[in-house]
Amino acid sequence: MRTGLKTDAKPPSTPLRVAAIIPARLNSSRFPGKLLANETGKSLLQHVWERAALCKRIQEIIIATDNELIRKTALAFGARCVMTQSDHPNGTSRICEAVADIDAEIIVNVQGDEPEIEPELISAAIAALEADDGASLSTVVSPFLPHEDPANPNIVKCVVGMNNRALYFSRALIPCVRDLGHSRAQPRKHVGLYVYRREFLNIFATLAPTPLEETEQLEQLRALEHGFSIAVAHGVARSHGIDTPEQYAAFVSRCKA
Repeated sequence: MRTGLKTDAKPPSTPLRVAAIIPARLNSSRFPGKLLANETGKSLLQHVWERAALCKRIQEIIIATDNELIRKTALAFGARCVMTQSDHPNGTSRICEAVADIDAEIIVNVQGDEPEIEPELISAAIAALEADDGASLSTVVSPFLPHEDPANPNIVKCVVGMNNRALYFSRALIPCVRDLGHSRAQPRKHVGLYVYRREFLNIFATLAPTPLEETEQLEQLRALEHGFSIAVAHGVARSHGIDTPEQYAAFVSRCKA
């Protein structure tokens, strides 16, 4: 079984060049046109771009889209934008096309609907990948906040090994606590942030979908099922993505406050 890509790791004193890609689609089933919503005076997309720019490890940020209106919006607030094909099955596939001419060894996938993502979590994910030569990509886990329900299937859970690599992701509540009085392992919330080695992106685009991926509807399981390793950073995630008009209204209220 493959455990990752073989890489010639650079010394810690020579950080790898890092680029962030924000996949940006206009259509959204639960909130049509959400990336262009601008009740704060800025589009949701601009909020995401500005948050990513606060991460000091990122040298370049690129918005990848197939929509001309999103392109014009991005250029208006000063972002670099790459037009991609419209038939990509997922954001990772769109990123593969967008980085074709980008000079960077590490690629960060920043979701376009995360306007409050913590820059320190991005830095932690980058550091986790740089520290693990055998990992092909990295992500982040967080403790659950008091108001969050670990049993909620809309919040993905991740089980992490002693080597800080992901063992499994699930919408189910994992690990299962059989004896409530003797639990050393607490459920960890998965943060939908991914950092890839550049060469792995091209490989990932060729991998066939897998049974667990299709069952859980979690794309990251494709990497695990094909034998690639995912390094995991630990942090505290207080933000979440904007999926509905109600969540956007709450975000607008926080901005105005």
